[in-house]
Amino acid sequence: MAALLDKRLWIVSGKGGVGKSTIAAALALRSARAGRRTLVCEVNTQERISRLLGHEPVGPEVKQLEDNLWAVDVRPQEAMREYALMVLRFETLYKTVFENKVVRYFLRFIPSLQELVLLGKILFHAQEKRPDGKPLWDTIVMDAPATGHAITFLRVPQVLLQTLPPGPMTREAMKMRDLLEDPATTAAVLVSLPEDMPVNETLELHAALRDQVRVRTHAAVLNAAFPERFTEGDLEALVDQAELLRVARTHHDRAAQTVLAEMKLERNLHVPVYQVPRIFAPGFGRQAIEQVMGHLEQLVTGKAGA
Repeated sequence: MAALLDKRLWIVSGKGGVGKSTIAAALALRSARAGRRTLVCEVNTQERISRLLGHEPVGPEVKQLEDNLWAVDVRPQEAMREYALMVLRFETLYKTVFENKVVRYFLRFIPSLQELVLLGKILFHAQEKRPDGKPLWDTIVMDAPATGHAITFLRVPQVLLQTLPPGPMTREAMKMRDLLEDPATTAAVLVSLPEDMPVNETLELHAALRDQVRVRTHAAVLNAAFPERFTEGDLEALVDQAELLRVARTHHDRAAQTVLAEMKLERNLHVPVYQVPRIFAPGFGRQAIEQVMGHLEQLVTGKAGA
């Protein structure tokens, strides 16, 4: 079983509402626990991961949450400045061009510019080096946008290479494309639910990543799964207890749906599918993330958990 720890850039995506931020938080925490310098990146959204881990929101600057774990919320305005400085090199030129009100007005109409600077900042972190030349970050976990937007987001380097003349932007786009397409560095983890629509969108996302972005799917996570607990015999034994029978039959049906969803994902994705059981708790925070992390042990390390 291939270990996710063998890769440095983990892209977590799925249909909106399937719990991809939960899975990204659990994966980042597990990476940090393995002693790896880990950066988890949210992309222009209301921060969830820092709070799920029991910390205050970090904002657009990289901040340490705990041992071996840092976080950042990558936002367009701040990413625009950082990325422009990376490409232009001179702050005076940046101020002349990008802080000009007229220029800023027209920048809003450049296709894919926002996605470029957001993705560019994340992939810049993936290329940062320590003084000894080793990567600054052992693991970068990208809590990517949901399904359709994720493809648009990750296709930006290819779009730029197809539309722009050679120059600084295309050189940067080529670096970004090569990093995303490198199977030794980058792996996608697709998150789904045991329901028809999320499963179908997961299959579509996998195909789009493969055909349009050339990012390899490493594994899928079937979140909020229901384990099999009640047999048909158990249901028959509860026939005279209407309320208990209703609860048991509901669980039985959802467990059957989980089995079908897992089979469909495995048959079509040709990658391992890991179940994370639905967690029933009054609040969803650090304790729940720790539980989810335990269910993802084999995905991260390639070895079965205790």
